[in-house]
Amino acid sequence: MTNNLSQETEKKYQALVLRLKNMKSVAVAFSGGVDSSFLLHAAKEALKDQVMAITVVASLVPEHEQQRAIHMAKETGVHHILMPGKEEAEPKIAENSVERCYYCKKHLFTMMEQRAMEEGYAVLVDGTNRDDAKDYRPGRKALKELGIRSPLEEVGLTKEEIRQLSKAAGLSSWNLPAMACLASRIPYGTRITKEKLKRIETCEALLLKLGYRELRVRDHDQVARIELNPAEMTNFLQSGHQEEIIRSFKAAGFKYVALDLEGYRMGSLNEGK
Repeated sequence: MTNNLSQETEKKYQALVLRLKNMKSVAVAFSGGVDSSFLLHAAKEALKDQVMAITVVASLVPEHEQQRAIHMAKETGVHHILMPGKEEAEPKIAENSVERCYYCKKHLFTMMEQRAMEEGYAVLVDGTNRDDAKDYRPGRKALKELGIRSPLEEVGLTKEEIRQLSKAAGLSSWNLPAMACLASRIPYGTRITKEKLKRIETCEALLLKLGYRELRVRDHDQVARIELNPAEMTNFLQSGHQEEIIRSFKAAGFKYVALDLEGYRMGSLNEGK
């Protein structure tokens, strides 16, 4: 793609394109994030018009991320289908056990796989990459059970390589922060409710509006635990935003607002799992 990429990364990209070509036609489980946006781009290069994107409109996904998915699909120029998730009706998801991600992936990907088959696409693929194996992700078991392919992982592409390739391809998604469903902000064993999801989304939207990029608001009942990229912490403490943040978080339903001094890290609620 470009001389700025390492030979190893270029080789992986060519292997990805070849692998996708061999699938004949694919539907991409599409969130609009870094990984699925790059996978959609590669699939279009490999298969031209034999590609479709499927996005589940779910209560576990922030509204701004759903809008981003719509924008990115238009940017890529592929057929894009939106499906209602209805995951809030699934008791195993709402119970929020340590296997929640498994039940959620099984529910959502079963829906998407059925729709892909109805539309005549041979394979449903997702944007799992090689680095995802480092975190506790029971949802990967559901993908394997359903036969969902993960081409980025299959060719060994890491998150950083995907960002490099996305930048080289001119994708606006290349430097997006990592995304995760809102349920990942709620400790296991605490029931997921629409009210909790809404207040988390509201509070994170405020932080994004104030200019913070990499963040999570973890919901510990009365306590909101803010995780920020450590590089943004000094700015947070010196910004004068605290009063507005405290007022808004309390209006959303929290009693206490705390800043996690360890900062943002992927899957912090999985620590010890």
